[in-house]
Amino acid sequence: MTAYETIQIEKRGQVDWLTLNRPEALNAISLKMVDELGDYFGGLYNDPSTRIVVMRGAGRAFCAGLDIKEADAGQNAPFGGGFGFQGHLADVYIRMRRCPQPIVALVQGAACGGGFAFALAADIRIAGESARMNAAFIRLGLSACDMGVSYFLPRLVGTSVAAELMLTGRFIGAQRALATGLVSEVVPDDRLEAAAEPYVDEMLTTSPMGLRLTKEGLNLAVDAPSLEAAMAIENRNQVLCARTRDFAEGRRAFIEKRRPVYTDS
Repeated sequence: MTAYETIQIEKRGQVDWLTLNRPEALNAISLKMVDELGDYFGGLYNDPSTRIVVMRGAGRAFCAGLDIKEADAGQNAPFGGGFGFQGHLADVYIRMRRCPQPIVALVQGAACGGGFAFALAADIRIAGESARMNAAFIRLGLSACDMGVSYFLPRLVGTSVAAELMLTGRFIGAQRALATGLVSEVVPDDRLEAAAEPYVDEMLTTSPMGLRLTKEGLNLAVDAPSLEAAMAIENRNQVLCARTRDFAEGRRAFIEKRRPVYTDS
């Protein structure tokens, strides 16, 4: 395991519990955090031992967004190549979507700007009662179209609500997030970890290939140009899965009314 400074990775069997670990700064995004998240999510693509990631923030916030104090001090300005620091951070969200492991985000307190984008880039979001999320960029003199928010948000809540939140920078609380479909569940903050466990347990009952291909297929279907294009991916996924020993095991387990034992083979 790589030793990180701004994030913690706790391995619980096949599940990584990733904690943004700058609680004194409300887990604001520093250059070091970008480096470490990029390294972590980049390494997941070829890591079959990790099946699911649960992402959360230490302390009373999920992630307050960019560390403005560090940015004002010029500590992230010298990053070279492409779009500089902008592209360096944006690549983290691309790696989150590209990794084959489903990501469950547990959101409490502030999830602003880039922190909001972390939650949006996850596959499943569970909110604590204290959750407050916003596209903070527009309140800082920037466009609200940043870090994938203009891509993720309208696909989750529709264009009208997305436009409202992005054009105003208005906060959305936990209960409205639930009503708009932005999150799957709202629980007391101290129940977030427990609330994640049923999702994790149920995903672990699936075959490893089936779970990976479902995340990939769902992401591709969202942007599919036609029903036929989406079905082509579905057909490919089913043919691949049907050739595995796990498919035979899944059928036997269903008939025998027991939990399957998958071997990813």
